[in-house]
Amino acid sequence: MNTTTSPTADAERADLLAALATVRSTLTNTVRGLTDEQLGERPTAGELSLGGLIKHVASTEEAWLRFAVDGPSAMSFDLPDGVTWADFAAGTATEYPRWAIDRENDFRMLPGDTSAGILARYEKVAARTEEIVAALPDLSAAHPLPEAPWNEPGAVRSVRAVLMHLIAETAQHAGHADIVRETIDGQKST
Repeated sequence: MNTTTSPTADAERADLLAALATVRSTLTNTVRGLTDEQLGERPTAGELSLGGLIKHVASTEEAWLRFAVDGPSAMSFDLPDGVTWADFAAGTATEYPRWAIDRENDFRMLPGDTSAGILARYEKVAARTEEIVAALPDLSAAHPLPEAPWNEPGAVRSVRAVLMHLIAETAQHAGHADIVRETIDGQKST
C-alpha cells in the first residue's frame, strides 16, 4: 500500500485529526473529578450518563474506522430471522441482534465499568484512529454504506466524510455531556 500523500493531503489529515482530538478532549474533560458512580448517574429526562456517552463515542469511532478500512462488512445491521425493521422500531421484536444489544449497553455504565477503564479504551481507540488515518492512501476513498433504514440506499461515505461525521458526533455528545455534568454537580466542563 502506498501511503505517500501530498503536503495538502497531509495538512488536511492533520486538521481533521486535530479537530477530532479537540472534541474528544472536550468530552473527556467533562468527567474530570467525578466518581465511577457519578459517571453512571442519569440525572436528566433521558437515559444519558457520562460514562455511557464516552463508551458510545468510543464504540462509534471504532466502528466507523473499521468501515473506513473494510467497507460495509465492518458494520452489519442484520436482523434475526423473522424480525422486521417495523418490529425492531416498535420494540416488539421477539429477538434482538447482538449489535443492537451492544449499542444499548454502550450508553450505560455496566457492572465493572470504571472511569479509568472507559477513558483508557477511548485513548486506545483514538490512537488507533490516528494510525489508520495516517496509513490510508486517500481520504477520498469511499465505501457503500451498509443496508439499514437510516442509510439511503446506494449511499457511499468517504474516509473524509467519516472523519467529519465523527467530529460532529463527538461534538454533539460533548454538549450532551456538559448538560449531564452540570445537572450532576453544577460544574461546567468548559
